[in-house]
Amino acid sequence: MELGDLLRFSHCGRTALTAADAAPAGRRCPECGRAPSFSLAEAPVRLRSPIADGHRTSCCFLVTSRDGADGLSEEKDCELHVGISNSEGVVLSYTESGVQRQQHGWQQSIVIPLVAPGDRIPHWDEQLDRFAATDAWTPHRFEEQREFGSCCYGFALGFINQMLMSQGKQPISRERFTSDLVLPRVRAASEYLALFRHVRRHGYWTA
Repeated sequence: MELGDLLRFSHCGRTALTAADAAPAGRRCPECGRAPSFSLAEAPVRLRSPIADGHRTSCCFLVTSRDGADGLSEEKDCELHVGISNSEGVVLSYTESGVQRQQHGWQQSIVIPLVAPGDRIPHWDEQLDRFAATDAWTPHRFEEQREFGSCCYGFALGFINQMLMSQGKQPISRERFTSDLVLPRVRAASEYLALFRHVRRHGYWTA
């Protein structure tokens, strides 16, 4: 599914969403059918898609699905896959074939930045490559890692904790990382996908 941004505006006492890439002439109020005019304070708000190209990120935790954006919805029972992007947008992840380094395949991802904007962590790529080369992430260890509930998530979180400890910080638990950082973004993406599908099917959404 090709995703895009949405526009939110209020008219006739209702809140409406339309596709942001719709032609201006096609942006009409679903209630009255007229093209609305707005004051500066009432201008439509652009809602950015929470699904982004993971290969255009750097130093991020990424969540994707083999089914693309559709598989990121909570309504779908799809297996999710996670990875870490390096400074060039190459994504490293752990699979039954060992650590994969991919320049394609993560174009529709939920992105969780691991480095604050403007900050730079020296030797991120070297540290990531060194971590990926350890014996813990070889193909023959995959079933063992799966038995302990690790696999791709354990690989990504293990690297994050290694970087935290190298900076003198405490590691973060799987439960806290998931509840504080991952689940809120997955839920936000799922809600956005539901709205986007409705707009694509009906041309608008109102509340």
